[in-house]
Amino acid sequence: MSRKIVVIGGVALGPKAASRITRMDADAEVTLVDAGSLISYGGCGIPYYISGDISDYQQLQETSFHMVRDADFFRECKHVNVMTETRALSIDRKARTVLVQTKDGEQKTLPYDKLILGTGSTPRSLPIPGKELANVFTVTTLEQAIRVKEQISSGKTGSAVIVGGGLIGLEMAEALADMWGIETTIVEMADQIMPGFLSPALAKIAHRHLAERDVALYTSETVRAIEGENGRAARVVTDRRTLKADLVILAVGVIPNDELARQAGLLCSDRGGIVVSKTMQTSDPNIYAGGDCVVIENLVTGKPGYYPLGSMANRQGRVIGTNVAGGRETFEGGLGTFIVKIFDYAFAGTGLTLPVARREGFHAFSTQVMMPDHSHFYPKRDMVALEIVVERPTGRVLGVQGASRNGDSLKDRVDAVAAILKYRPVLADISNMELAYAPPFGSAMDVLNAAANAAENILAGRSIPLTPEEFIRLWENREQEKLLCIDTREWSNAEPYVGRHPDFWKNIPQGQIRNRQDEIPKDRKVVLVCNSGARSYESQVILHQAGIMEPLNLQGGMGFIKELGLDPKDE
Repeated sequence: MSRKIVVIGGVALGPKAASRITRMDADAEVTLVDAGSLISYGGCGIPYYISGDISDYQQLQETSFHMVRDADFFRECKHVNVMTETRALSIDRKARTVLVQTKDGEQKTLPYDKLILGTGSTPRSLPIPGKELANVFTVTTLEQAIRVKEQISSGKTGSAVIVGGGLIGLEMAEALADMWGIETTIVEMADQIMPGFLSPALAKIAHRHLAERDVALYTSETVRAIEGENGRAARVVTDRRTLKADLVILAVGVIPNDELARQAGLLCSDRGGIVVSKTMQTSDPNIYAGGDCVVIENLVTGKPGYYPLGSMANRQGRVIGTNVAGGRETFEGGLGTFIVKIFDYAFAGTGLTLPVARREGFHAFSTQVMMPDHSHFYPKRDMVALEIVVERPTGRVLGVQGASRNGDSLKDRVDAVAAILKYRPVLADISNMELAYAPPFGSAMDVLNAAANAAENILAGRSIPLTPEEFIRLWENREQEKLLCIDTREWSNAEPYVGRHPDFWKNIPQGQIRNRQDEIPKDRKVVLVCNSGARSYESQVILHQAGIMEPLNLQGGMGFIKELGLDPKDE
């Protein structure tokens, strides 16, 4: 007798699990239920459909061989019965049935031997007036994206306000401003964009680039209301200003859809999300769950974490499908590895940022490096800014984040760390990591190796670091701080700075510093600088060996400082 499998949720996890089951158990009767009319689409592609990079929404539903993944496709190609526009109302665990309601109001009872919950997430609601106005969207479903695209295409959208500076909000900002030329503003209540994903320093690079592309950004600001005219949004009111808006995108995060599970008595987290085992089983062994509706273990902290990521949902779907079909696979947990494109830059990360690591109780520090992604002598290269987060005194690597105009180069480095973080690597594992090398593809000493080397030097006390942010604060108060920057580059690099700020900038090339130690004053706060932090570190070692311990080494060098939007020679 064939087993009956019911899958609730048809975007990412559900279709993957259903297809895996029928591949492994040809006799299984699999029914996929979804409340929407469109299923099995690449939700992460929504901003690129809105931008016009993807011309037709059906491309987000297509397979690599251009078949549309609709109900007919799943029935004919995957042996899965699909019920769209059908809402799951309740689960009777004792009877092993699911009560569903179709679009026309008819209710049906679906029996199951195994049940899979892929109920996804819901946009976080803002408790503000006006959120129900006609041109206010959340852009979390393909149906909503189609409506946004229709409004923009009508030519009646001159201004847009995006509430939320997370991944979706930033991708939408690019989609609206770049392709459509819409006057775009982001409002973020935190003091930086991508809080929890990027360090403050890397976030500043993103802030600067948004400004370069004429996207207004207001941080540390709270939206109070959306005001409308004739039933449509016209203005967004914050605690500091009023912004004109023909279109409003609410992108303040999502919460797991766990209500169906809670009503059925399944174990759920107090903070939201269904609790699952490593086999993706809920507290009921006959019910599995995955994707945006579950919490899983963070592989760095060991604590529950929430990761609404499409790639993770697909991988979990395969594990669930295997287990429901009689196999046994595990999903160990997650790291929240991400990458996002913001106009000409990519930003990526895995594991913990420094603020998050400290909040989680780690005695942590971080360091930044800035290096070319290819050999310095190779004509085509881009700079990569990396920040590595490390636990004291163990040297355990807790995370890495970065920024680069070459997203592929950045992704390669972040992925390499993501692959080993669950094994609790220490700095030596990264500094000695073997990476493919040829001048057109990388450096003999990769930027990832260099980041770990820099952190090792700090941990061992060989390098006394100054972060880029600390340098900026010192520079802004240079007179009071009695700051003196010793530029360890050659004169051609240092001359514009010495010429512009002779009282605060002095050139002593690294090759000369051993013989010019007496030129370093004892009554000034001395910071050693170079392009990347390498020559200034060498200079610091020489001075320390001579017993001069005060000078600090600017991490990431002037390259990182320039990325943050400060270049003292231009002041």
